[in-house]
Amino acid sequence: MNDEINYKNNPLHGVSLKRMLTEVVDHYGFEILFAYLKINCFRTNPSIASSVKFLKKTDWAREKVENFYLYQFKSLPRAAYDQFQLSPRARIIPDDQVAGEPAELSLEDAERQQKKSPGSGGRVESQRERHSDRRGDNRSRGKEHKSSDSPASSSGEGFNPWTKSKKS
Repeated sequence: MNDEINYKNNPLHGVSLKRMLTEVVDHYGFEILFAYLKINCFRTNPSIASSVKFLKKTDWAREKVENFYLYQFKSLPRAAYDQFQLSPRARIIPDDQVAGEPAELSLEDAERQQKKSPGSGGRVESQRERHSDRRGDNRSRGKEHKSSDSPASSSGEGFNPWTKSKKS
């Protein structure tokens, strides 16, 4: 093992997800979080408990929140490419970089960022997010395609979608 690596310099070291989310929500509020991150748990009946539950189950969303915490709330400079490929908790922050004051964010800034890059919410999507979005689109298209091409639906006689689902 390399003893020279200082993981303790990472502001996420020893910080629970609940504590991190509480700090960010206390400073910015759920509305700003939703405007910047576009994660639905910050818009629909937001609470710390429900958001933590969702973020623990959803890696991509947790990483977005952790990135937001590091680079907006703690105002760290962007990580080098090789470090940015790692999850936020695994990154090594150079000793000369220290956390600063939270960035001043507003709903107007979030809206401006969205206009700069439409479709991405003002951010660059990760490869994993693009892949999952495409997969989700294909699934929904596949279902529509199957139902319109099935022989029972084209004949129109005696077709009952509810009986079909009960048999399977």
